Amino acid sequence: MSDKHKKLFIPGPIEVAPEILQAMAMPMIGHRTKEYAAIHGRIKANLKKLLFTDNRVFLSTSSAFGPMEGAVRNLVKKRCANFCNGAFSDKWHDVTIRTGKEADAFKAEWGQPITPELVDKALSTGKYDSMTLIHNETSTGVMSPLPEIAEVLKKYPDVVSIIDTVSSMSALKIPLDELGIDCCIFGVQKAFALPPGLAVFTASEKTLSRAETVENRGYYFDFIEFAKNDEKDNTPSTPCISQIYAMDLQLQRIFEEGLEARWKRHEEIANFVREWVLSEGFETFPEKPYRSMTLTCGVNKREVDLAKLKSMMGERGYAFDDGYGKIKGKTFRIAHMGDTKLEDLADFTANLKECMALM
Repeated sequence: MSDKHKKLFIPGPIEVAPEILQAMAMPMIGHRTKEYAAIHGRIKANLKKLLFTDNRVFLSTSSAFGPMEGAVRNLVKKRCANFCNGAFSDKWHDVTIRTGKEADAFKAEWGQPITPELVDKALSTGKYDSMTLIHNETSTGVMSPLPEIAEVLKKYPDVVSIIDTVSSMSALKIPLDELGIDCCIFGVQKAFALPPGLAVFTASEKTLSRAETVENRGYYFDFIEFAKNDEKDNTPSTPCISQIYAMDLQLQRIFEEGLEARWKRHEEIANFVREWVLSEGFETFPEKPYRSMTLTCGVNKREVDLAKLKSMMGERGYAFDDGYGKIKGKTFRIAHMGDTKLEDLADFTANLKECMALM
């Protein structure tokens, strides 16, 4: 195997721009200084613009599963409805149970979305004061219809909505306040195109009011501690300052590109990959209305030796994914998000086709 860098078309981490990596090499500053607070405040303001929210926006030194677990600890007081349609949403249910919370899993088949009808049926029982949902399930390439689900959630104002947009945020418009999302969580190593290690989460006033009434919230992800420090444009614990530099620059780059242009680019590259997958005799795992905007999960109808193909592409300096969990080998995943351009995917798919011809 070649030891050179492989250009990443996996579901995350994805490629990071050289200028972002350079920004992370900037000298350290004290995290309790005015200099740090200025950067933190600027990031927060830009994130609120990107998320279309006036709610609190917090930065966490962790993967997204940090605040995902934290949200469960802070916000589940009675019982949680975990909506599951893939490996990561299944894992979130497991996390909820491991925190000692009462919870039930409402499952859709892998490859199928969580529907508004499923959410409505579960919440109409009155048993739940909170719910979790992964918007874009990366194990299957399924994007559930968040706007329609959000309309259902408005019928249940006592239920705190906890939504994972780990692999969708910034690739398409997700207006949090318009949707009425209470707590939105995402990492940065996917559509944000930053190195792993930083997570973002939001908190509505309803969210913070709930957290205040919940005992044993822990410390590292205590939403009330985050809110107190947010008043000073800071974090409860030492932040990953190098990642903060990177986020600051990337947000500037996102707004320079323009949100509409960014969303359009993601739609164009998604369509390119989907069309290529179909033209090569494969199928997409999800049905058309629910195909992810940030990665395509293809069905291996041609019964290609995906492990061998992955190795051959590695020799050429590319990485893609040969399926996840129980559908490994039966499916494959190609990411198209972050700063990826159409020419990047044209080059990647041309090499993929060449390799398949050599097998």
